[in-house]
Amino acid sequence: MGTASRLSQHHLVSRRRSTRRKPTLRRHHAWPASALHDAPDEPPVAHPAHHDDGLAPLGFDTQPEPSALDLPLNPLAWSAPLQWLRLGWRDFRQAPLIGLFYGLCFVLMGWALVGTFRQAPEYTLALSAGFLLMGPFLCLGLYHASRELEQGRRPTLVGSLGAWRVSSAQLAIFAAVLLVLEMLWGRAAMIVFAISFDGVPDLSGPIATWFTDELITFAIVYTVVGAIFAGLIFAISVVSMPMILDRSVDAVSAGLLSMRLVATQPGVLWLWAACIGTLTLAAMLPGFLGLLLVAPVVGHASWHAYRAALADRPHGTPTP
Repeated sequence: MGTASRLSQHHLVSRRRSTRRKPTLRRHHAWPASALHDAPDEPPVAHPAHHDDGLAPLGFDTQPEPSALDLPLNPLAWSAPLQWLRLGWRDFRQAPLIGLFYGLCFVLMGWALVGTFRQAPEYTLALSAGFLLMGPFLCLGLYHASRELEQGRRPTLVGSLGAWRVSSAQLAIFAAVLLVLEMLWGRAAMIVFAISFDGVPDLSGPIATWFTDELITFAIVYTVVGAIFAGLIFAISVVSMPMILDRSVDAVSAGLLSMRLVATQPGVLWLWAACIGTLTLAAMLPGFLGLLLVAPVVGHASWHAYRAALADRPHGTPTP
């Protein structure tokens, strides 16, 4: 009896489930053709352009701005360094007072180097590295003067002294990079000095007594180490400072582009480095007085080296 009652209830539940109305799917009804033609005219909706990467711009297509690293590099002739020096001499004659001011700064730095060598020779090598570090920043005013002359304006000393204000943040970053290299160079020089000598060498006697075996070995090792750091600084800064001044690019891009220039045209650029080194060394011999003339001429010439290598704008075009 109980079993029959349970079967009867199960049968009734099954019938209720079977007779319950099943939900029907909503169908999409197509609009008749007449309704489409009778629809009121509406302004067309602008759709963003389709991109293969699936990312649509916000209302319009944009083209990414070219990076400073993508700037084209002009081929340089082997005679280019001489042409740059001629242009540097021309700029010096057109603005002699500015050139002599910066030349005097280099002379004073040379005298400071000699004084340090006499009083504390162990710091001379590090100071000489700082000498090379300050060179590009002293030449910044010369770059400004050359740019003013190129654009048909008369440069002033006050304007050249304030040239760093154009991109002070990027110049500070670039200075920090050069400072790190200078510190590494100074540390390497101190290590070479400590390995080569037991103490401070006695250089009070005649020059002929200086040429000992340990001093000659020290000179060779230091020259090799110094050449490595000087070459690296040259590669980073050969066109970086004029480029930051002229185009207001970031310091990293300027340094990398400068290295790319040296890597793609090493012959001409290392010839230019040899010209700078030879002229600077010759100017140091007469009590550093030759730097009064050589330093500003080389500074002006470095501006023209930059313009020849990256002159994608016509010469004399005003910069923003």
